[in-house]
Amino acid sequence: MSDMSIETVEKAVETAPAEHHGHADPHAQAENLKFAFWLYLASEVVIFATMIAVFVVFRFHNPEIVHKVHAEANILLVTLNTFLLLSSSWAMVMGLREIQRNNQQGLVRWITLTAVLGAIFVGLQYVEYNELSHMGIALFNQGNEFDGFGMRFYAPTAFHGFHVIIGVLWALYVARNGMKGRYSAKNYTGVEVFGLYWHFVDVVWILLFTLLYLV
Repeated sequence: MSDMSIETVEKAVETAPAEHHGHADPHAQAENLKFAFWLYLASEVVIFATMIAVFVVFRFHNPEIVHKVHAEANILLVTLNTFLLLSSSWAMVMGLREIQRNNQQGLVRWITLTAVLGAIFVGLQYVEYNELSHMGIALFNQGNEFDGFGMRFYAPTAFHGFHVIIGVLWALYVARNGMKGRYSAKNYTGVEVFGLYWHFVDVVWILLFTLLYLV
């Protein structure tokens, strides 16, 4: 979410059910906001797809380099991190369910857990980067056994990590709003929009994990 403000989006979705411009339907306004956010996510898909395509082309022309990285990389650590990120999506779904039941405390607990799991993901990704650096995989590898791999690998994974950081901050913002009672069983569009973003981040990671680490 590099070009959008969390607070701007959140304020928009918070006020959507409360604003009545003439005879505008609040539900329709909320759906329009979600549709607009889907359009934003579509632009992010294009960026990630481009990065993934660059890696796929590199892998096609340099399979021996990718196989060597797979043989030496800590796949167990990345698998654990993937599990944690997927678990965070489940926590997010549970938070949405709780606010739909008008349970503010339940929302805060589950969304906070989402933020914690996301933060752990970023921390473990930093550990992984350190391990790769010790292996000699840098952003710009020239003339060594991993020549060209670093840039194709770090660009999509770091860009994804940036999205996770934004998501963690957004989750904390949602949790704070929950503690202030700004959501209810009739007004939880802000939680839904955050959920769209978080699930998008998870789906992108599943693709990256599969293509960069397994295939």
